[in-house]
Amino acid sequence: MNSLFRRFVFGFSLCLLLVLLGGEYGLRVLGADSGKDGAYRQIEVYSEVLRKIQTDYVTVPSIPDVTSGALHGLLDSLDSGSSYLSPAEYKIYSERPTGGSAQVGMMLAKRFGYATVVSAQPDSPAAKGNFKDGDVVIAIDGHSTRELPAALLNLMLEGKSGTEVTLSVIRPGKSDPDKVPLTRVDLQTPNMFVQQYDSGAIVYMKPVALSAARVDAMAARIKAMQGTSEKKILLDLRDVTSGTPADGLRLANLFLAKGTLATLSGQHFATQTFTADPKLDLTNVPLTVLVNRGTAGAAELAAAALEDNKRADIVGERTFGDESVQKTLPLPDGAAVILTIAEYASPSGKKIMQDAVTPTVTVDDGSDAQSLDSQAASAPKGDPILDKGLALLRAKSA
Repeated sequence: MNSLFRRFVFGFSLCLLLVLLGGEYGLRVLGADSGKDGAYRQIEVYSEVLRKIQTDYVTVPSIPDVTSGALHGLLDSLDSGSSYLSPAEYKIYSERPTGGSAQVGMMLAKRFGYATVVSAQPDSPAAKGNFKDGDVVIAIDGHSTRELPAALLNLMLEGKSGTEVTLSVIRPGKSDPDKVPLTRVDLQTPNMFVQQYDSGAIVYMKPVALSAARVDAMAARIKAMQGTSEKKILLDLRDVTSGTPADGLRLANLFLAKGTLATLSGQHFATQTFTADPKLDLTNVPLTVLVNRGTAGAAELAAAALEDNKRADIVGERTFGDESVQKTLPLPDGAAVILTIAEYASPSGKKIMQDAVTPTVTVDDGSDAQSLDSQAASAPKGDPILDKGLALLRAKSA
C-alpha cells in the first residue's frame, strides 16, 4: 500500500472515529476550519453513504453493524498490526490469558483481508496438520477471518489443552478449502539445532525460536568455536517468528562490532537509533543467513542489520514484513483501536513492515510440500536455500 493511500485511509478512519465519539465533540477536535478541508469532506461523504444505505438498501440495515464493519475494514487496511475491536471483541481481548494457554503452534497475520500463516512450529499440531507459511486460513471455528480483527486471530487459536479448533484453509491446487481440526497442546520451545558441515569447518545453527535465553545459547556456541576447526557460520532464520526486537538486535550484534542496527520512528514517536555495541561482538568469521516467507519480526531485524552492514549474504525468499510498535486506545463505548504508532527500519532506511527483507541472493524454496517435523527442520533434504547458502560459504576464505 503506498504512503499516500495509507495517509488517506488513516485520516478517513480518524475522522470517522471522531464523528462516532459524538458530533460536537468530534467537530471540536477536528477544528472549526476543517469544514473546508478534505478531511471534513470525507466525513460528509461517509454520512451521505450512510443516508443512501438507510433509504435505498433492499432492507432496513443495522447502522451500528454497518459502521462496525466499516471501522474493521479501515483499521485492517492500514497494516497487519492495527485493529478496530468492537466492545465485545475488546472484552475478549482484554481478558485474554496472560500465560499457560495451550496452542496449536502457528502464527497468523492479516494479508489481503484474510488470515495468512506466517509460520508453523516444528512438531506442533499445525505442522502435523501440514500448515505452511503462505497458506490462507479463511475461517476459524466457522468464523470468517475476513470479519475478524487482526488482534484476535492468534488469540482464537489458544485455549485449554485438549480442546479442538477447526481451521478452513485454502490449499494450493484445490478449489475448495480443507477443514482441518487441530487439538491444542502445551507446547515447549523447540531446541536449537546445531550441525557441522565440511568436516566441521562450517557450523550450521538454527535457533527455531528467538528469546533472550536462545540468543545467550547462540553466543555460547559461537564462543566455543574459538580454537577449533570451525571457521564459518550458516545461520538459519527460516520460519523464526518469535522474540522481541531486542532479541533480534542483540543477535545481529553478535556479528557486528560497529554500525547502525535499526531505527524506530513514527509520526509522533521520537526516532530511536540502535547501534552495535563492540563489547557484544563475538566473531568476524564468514557468515551466511537463510530466510524465507516465514521469517518475521525479530529475525527480520537481525537479517536486515547484517545485510545492510554487508556482514553476511542473505539467502532465500523475501521475508514476511512484520516489526512495529502498537498502542491500544480504548473508546468511550467500550470499543478500542489498536494502532501502529512506530515501525522499525533497516540501517539503509527500508521499513520492515512495508519492504520486509529482500535477500542478496534470492532462491525459491521450491518445497511447499516439505515436512516441518523436527527431522526435516534439522537436516533438510532437497533444500535449495540450504544448498545455496553452503555453496556461498564454501567459496569464501576463512
